[in-house]
Parts: sequence; structure tokens; C-alpha cells
Amino acid sequence: MEISDDELLAYLDEQLPAERAAAVEKELRSSSVLRQQTALLVRRRDQGGHTVGEIWRRNRLSCLSRSQLGGYLLDTASNDVADYIEFHLRTIGCRLCAANLNDLRESSQPTPDSTRRRRKFFESSAGNLTSSR
Repeated sequence: MEISDDELLAYLDEQLPAERAAAVEKELRSSSVLRQQTALLVRRRDQGGHTVGEIWRRNRLSCLSRSQLGGYLLDTASNDVADYIEFHLRTIGCRLCAANLNDLRESSQPTPDSTRRRRKFFESSAGNLTSSR
């Protein structure tokens, strides 16, 4: 299997889709040449080699904000943004953005505790509401 330097760096930064990361890890376990190549890349990166690609990956400049993901979840994102989010999640396979999206999905689901708290809050505030007649 051919593994590029960019893929090795993405693997080290946990930015590969899970299936590809598993394949790279399997190759790393069986290939001392690939392990040496990875160690060389780490040393070169740690010595201050700053490329546009490295800065882009480290700062996750392609990743989406939680508000953008929330807009996508609520179907309020523009078509262009929604298309990019789908590309970023499905084609790029960004695990960080996928985890953020799953977290937003889960947190938007009402739980029995949140429903109970909301009801208690409303009941305790009901006497403070005034009519605007």
C-alpha cells in the first residue's frame, strides 16, 4: 500500500477517516521503513518546518464552527455551506467535525431531566407573568 507523507502527517494529527487511519496503522506496525519515514517527518516538523499545508492542518482551517454545524443541523445553512459541510464530512472524513455534529445532535434531543427542569422553571415563573391587555 502506498502511503504519502501528507497521509502520514494526517494520521499523526488524527485527521484521517477511521478506515484509512486503521489501514495506515496496520502498515506502520508491519513496516520498519514506514516507521522510519514517519519518525523523519516528525523530526522535520518539530524542527520548525512550517509549510502552508502543515499550518492548514494543525489549525484545522478547513473545519467548521459549531454554529455552522448547528445551522446545517437546523437546515438554515445556505446551499453552498451545506454542500461544503457534506463534502467535509463525507469525502474528507473529518472526525472532529463529525464528532461536533454528533454532539450537537445529541444535545438537541430533550432528556427527561431537561424536560422536568423546564417544567419546574415555567411553573415557578408562572405567577410572575403579566397580561399585556
